[in-house]
Amino acid sequence: MKKIILLLLCSTLSLTAHAALKWNTAKSTHFIIYYVKADDAFLRSVVEYAEKYYEKIADRLGFRRYNFWLWDNRAQIYIHENAIEYQKTTGQPHWSLGSASPKEKIIHTFLQEEGFLDSILPHELGHIIFREFVGFDNPAIPLWFEEGVASYQEASKRAIANEVVRQALKDGSFLNLEALARFDTKNIKDEKEVNIFYSESISIVNYLIMKFGNDRFVLFCQYLRDKKNFQRALASSYPFANIKELERNWIEDIKK
Repeated sequence: MKKIILLLLCSTLSLTAHAALKWNTAKSTHFIIYYVKADDAFLRSVVEYAEKYYEKIADRLGFRRYNFWLWDNRAQIYIHENAIEYQKTTGQPHWSLGSASPKEKIIHTFLQEEGFLDSILPHELGHIIFREFVGFDNPAIPLWFEEGVASYQEASKRAIANEVVRQALKDGSFLNLEALARFDTKNIKDEKEVNIFYSESISIVNYLIMKFGNDRFVLFCQYLRDKKNFQRALASSYPFANIKELERNWIEDIKK
């Protein structure tokens, strides 16, 4: 992996809405990192981890690559100086630590955010790689499912997701799939509720992959891409006639 990484430091002007800022860049085979201030060691870590995730996430999901991020097609990572600048530029809520624009292959976060390399970076790359596979403007993808796929890339969250769901089932804060489908992360201020939303989303994706395997999950995503209907894709890929059956079987598995 380290053989293909070439780190180049130079100055550039961002062509995005925040073009007034003078951005520096660090370039590798598949990424361009934009930053205002950052030390070389941090930048090398960002490049190394980004390249590692580029290879691993598609393999972990079982997706076959058709679009390679090279030269002018490289993904862009913007590292803002602080949370205020990040929120001002992206319009994200106060609890957001990172965001992605999958079609443009752009990731935004802020400098040295704790957990960036292990959580935020794989999560946002998960959004881009998933959308490349199922289609950028595909209306069949519920927000909870896409967030579940992206969050599934975060090992630490994947490890505790089921326990969070079990606790939610016990204390009455559990969100059924109908409620998950209506959930709007941008308009929710209760961080506990946001945590439950993400944990349930991860848990369902993990259930589908661990219970039925990667090949079945890839088939499901292919049906999502082609049929553009979540329920039909689900019934064509798994032994669930509808979303209610998925929910019932998933909850039974969680309780075990």
